[in-house]
Amino acid sequence: MENSIERIPEPKPVIYQRSVTFDEALSMTKFGKFNYILIIISGTILTSVLLETLGISYVIPVAECDLLLTTKEKGVLSAVAFAGIIASSHLWGFLADTRGRKKVIVPTLFLTFAATIISSFTSNFWILTALRFFAGFFISGSSATIYAYLGEFHNKRNGSRAIMGASFVFGVGCLLLPGIAFSIINQEWEFTIPFLNVIYRPWRLFLVVCGLPNLICAFTLLKFPESPKFVFNQGKPEKAIETIQWMHKLNTSGKESRLQIAAILDETEARQTKERRNEINNTKGFCALMRLVWDQTAPLFMSPYLNKTTIVCVLQFGIYLSSNGLYMFFPDILNRVAEVQERGSNKTTICNAVYATQLYGSPDGVNMTEKLPDCNQKLDIMAYEHSFMLELMYALGFAVIGLIINAVGKLPILVFVFLCCGLSGVFITFIDIPLLAVWLYVILLTCGYCINVVNAVTVDLFPTNLRAMAVCISLMFGRLGSVVGANIVGMLLDTQCELTFWISGVSLIACGILSFFIPNIYKRNPSGPRVSVSSDISTR
Repeated sequence: MENSIERIPEPKPVIYQRSVTFDEALSMTKFGKFNYILIIISGTILTSVLLETLGISYVIPVAECDLLLTTKEKGVLSAVAFAGIIASSHLWGFLADTRGRKKVIVPTLFLTFAATIISSFTSNFWILTALRFFAGFFISGSSATIYAYLGEFHNKRNGSRAIMGASFVFGVGCLLLPGIAFSIINQEWEFTIPFLNVIYRPWRLFLVVCGLPNLICAFTLLKFPESPKFVFNQGKPEKAIETIQWMHKLNTSGKESRLQIAAILDETEARQTKERRNEINNTKGFCALMRLVWDQTAPLFMSPYLNKTTIVCVLQFGIYLSSNGLYMFFPDILNRVAEVQERGSNKTTICNAVYATQLYGSPDGVNMTEKLPDCNQKLDIMAYEHSFMLELMYALGFAVIGLIINAVGKLPILVFVFLCCGLSGVFITFIDIPLLAVWLYVILLTCGYCINVVNAVTVDLFPTNLRAMAVCISLMFGRLGSVVGANIVGMLLDTQCELTFWISGVSLIACGILSFFIPNIYKRNPSGPRVSVSSDISTR
């Protein structure tokens, strides 16, 4: 009889089969494929927000013939998407904190794309304005919520870096904006759509292309789970553990055994969320819903959060006032400077160039029908070149900030950027060398670096149950700054150009001073392997 010993396969080691904190659980997933994919998707969503809101700045100078735009109407069209964002920020913040991050992000991406497609087929200024408003209304849902969604898949040590990584992707994506605009808008073709009575020109196709990232990201996120931190705080620890195990499997490519976690410790923040969750689930009637919205918002404007909320809101307002408000007229102003240079004037300030070409800016009283032959159907190459350099500076700047933010801290970055950009805004009114003045204009617009740093500060300051609302509220004030900035430029550019840049420069310097008063701003995130007991996130 042949003796045979059955060989029992050696079992794979079991990993962390114990109760852990949420931050420890996220650390066990390691940092790999899943994190990189999510960072790229998040950065693409942030890029789509910029394309939807700032892409119109390339359309305005070349669509004035089709839409018969005055300078003030250009200001309205520049700002209306931000008005939509402001109008909906509170709603999306509430829904993201109570119903889920993904449940807000995916539908709003689809709806934004639909509004953008429809807006490309209209020739009526007010209809286009309304559609751009709705595009802003819907894109607001993903623009702020994506910060919380991305951050809650990372532990405290990697939170800021992940968000700055998404910002780097955003910066790289933004490099495409001037390239796409140049390759599409400067083409010479058109065709008529009879039943819509619309002449379809390149700028309309440009709007469609700007909306495509929304559609792509929406379909991609359908395969992704809800934020594990949100799910855990909603009283579903098993589902949160499943998501964490899925992350671990992707990050290790299935080479390690399944991550075993006995339980995630019920931290103070999660316990405080339970009663809130039960209250939301039992809500019936409009008045009860409004009460919940109020209860979700009111804590941000009460102790101990009032001071924090005020500071981040004021900072975002000041940043967006310049970075978006002045950016909306960046291609238009550069087009005017190029036009003055073509006339042989090589020694002039930006504002003098604006004054010399204000006929093309359509001041009130100009007969639009007489202006039509002088309309620009193309943008000067200088506008594209400097727009590309601006986006390149953003991409490189975000990469550098992502590398140094933990070591240096957020305060030095904020102060340095605010002061450099603010002083550039002041000096630009005195420089009569067009090329140098344009570069100061570019530096002024890089104050947008601070948007994501302030977002990172915001998510560090507020707990999970208030985080998305806090980011949405602060960005709502930021977008209000965009509306105010765009309309200030629209009203003052042709008559008080210098004042426009002074307002921008001084406000940024004031923001630099205010940065010193951010709570806990002197603390730096750990850069070593230490794992914090409390989970947190950070983020543009």
